[in-house]
Amino acid sequence: MIEHSDNRKGDLAEYYAVTWLWDQGYEVFHNCGCDGAIDLIAMAEDGTIVLIDVKTTRPGHNTSWGTSNLSDKQKVLGVRKLMFNAETRELFFVEHRHEKTSIGHRDEHHTQYDLVLSDSGC
Repeated sequence: MIEHSDNRKGDLAEYYAVTWLWDQGYEVFHNCGCDGAIDLIAMAEDGTIVLIDVKTTRPGHNTSWGTSNLSDKQKVLGVRKLMFNAETRELFFVEHRHEKTSIGHRDEHHTQYDLVLSDSGC
């Protein structure tokens, strides 16, 4: 595998995430800057919006790496972390600790938490 800079690894993960989300039936909108609480906005056909932070798993590490690394702002916004495994090219949403203990983000405005996305490749 070709070695890439951290920025290039992040770009690769986000492009894989876009195509994976398209395969799931979402329209996808990309953050135009390199900073911010979200990387992508995905919109389902029914208008459901999912705010997404894309992260790459570290090679040789458990694929659940980074499950609790949402900022307070991301938690308030209801951001979902979408993990990209650079070795296998698989993507998966992470269940965050605050989702298990708080119903504040699981209301009628955030029904995306009830979606099940099982496809794991582009």
